[in-house]
This record gives sequence, C-alpha cells and structure tokens, in this order.
Amino acid sequence: MELGRIYIHLAVTLLSSYMMQPREEHLIEVLRIFSYLKYNMNSTMIFDHIPVNWKEDDFPNHDWSTYADAKEELPPNMPEARGNPVQINCFTDANHAGNRITRRFHTGGIIIFVNRAPVIWYSKAQNTIASSTFGSEFVATRIAIELIIALRYKLRMFGVPIEEATNLFVDNKSVVLNASNPTSVLKKKHNAIAYHKVREAVAASIVRIAKVAGSKNLADLFTKPLAKGDFLTLLRNILYLPNVYDVDSMD
Repeated sequence: MELGRIYIHLAVTLLSSYMMQPREEHLIEVLRIFSYLKYNMNSTMIFDHIPVNWKEDDFPNHDWSTYADAKEELPPNMPEARGNPVQINCFTDANHAGNRITRRFHTGGIIIFVNRAPVIWYSKAQNTIASSTFGSEFVATRIAIELIIALRYKLRMFGVPIEEATNLFVDNKSVVLNASNPTSVLKKKHNAIAYHKVREAVAASIVRIAKVAGSKNLADLFTKPLAKGDFLTLLRNILYLPNVYDVDSMD
C-alpha cells in the first residue's frame, strides 16, 4: 500500500484475509472503519523537509572487517546529484504469532521517511510460522532493508543526494545486537539468510541500527491493534488530526 489513508492500513490488511469467508463480525468492523473515516475526513499527512537530530550515541559503531567486501550498489548511469542531501529514517516491527488461528506472524511494522515525510509503509501477514520473536523481527528487518535499498537506488536515479546511512529503528534488543555487533554469533540456521542480509547492509553503510522503545516505535501502527491513546500518540507523528489535537513533530 503506497497510497491511501495510512491510519486504516492495518485494519484493512487484517480484514482482507477474510474476504473469502466473511462473517457478520467482519461487516461490523468494516462499518467501524467507515465511521472512523467520516470522523477524521479532514486529517492531513505531514510532509516535513527538516531532518531529525538523532543521538549519535544510540547507533553502535564497530569494525566490520568480517564483511570487508560489502558495499552499496550504486546506479551506474545515475544523474548528477543536486540539492541538499536527504535523510532516510525507517521504523520496523513484527507481531510474533499474531494470528490466533494459524499463529503466523505479521510483518506490519515498516514505515520509511525521507527526512520527516512518510513515503513507504508496509503491512503484511506472513505465510510462515516463526518459532521465536527474534526470528519474526529479523525477517521484518530484512524486508525493511530490501525496501530501503530500493528507495535509495530510486532517489539516486532522481538525482537526489544521499550521503549517510539510513537510520533503522527496531524495538527488539537481540536484533539490534546481532545486526550491529560483528562478534555476535547466530545459533539458528533458519534465520541465517535474514541475519547476513541485514549485517551486510550495516557493514556497507546502507543502514545503521538503533533500538527504540516499543511505545515510540511508529511501526506499531501497522503491526497490531493498539489502544486509542497509544494509537493516536504514534499517529500524530504522521498525520495532522484536527478533530483530535494538534500535531507535534517527531522527537
């Protein structure tokens, strides 16, 4: 989903899995979505061009000699970059065993900003079962890496300068440790592809990873249903909601 109303993204994604055999309860939820849209019909997405001043101490810095040949692939025919460099920020999350029927996990938490403007958001129920929260979070992080690489390539082909690594925020401490520390060892083979894909992206300075508190992870908007207060607190970083309260900038 690249266009549309961002605040019903998760609800539409969850309900779409019941399109083959809908029940009365699903119709009631659809009506609730329309009621919410009617109440918030004047909401506006925020496109802020000002970069975020992140704390540099939050991003681990290590020697990546293990992946000495890792480097970002640049477009061979990209135009000359013009204008000010842009900052790319990404939040990612996963809902482990979120589906109560199949216990498959939901990769919902991916939202990517150019400076403070949201440009890509992703929410998808996976067709496999992850045996641990670590595994589902690492798969979500790998998907985020692939979206980031594609976006960086596209922006460069537009002539947009990118000088820094993308800031990637995850709320799982184990994922941050394994992705940012060269000395960490993966003991689970089934996570090896996602593991090395993420670490190579860090070594190539495509991304740098930091931990964010779960309550401040904007990707939670696309991962699992939230209480009204928590939902609006995160949503106000993306939308201006005149019927709720004024928006503060991302901090």
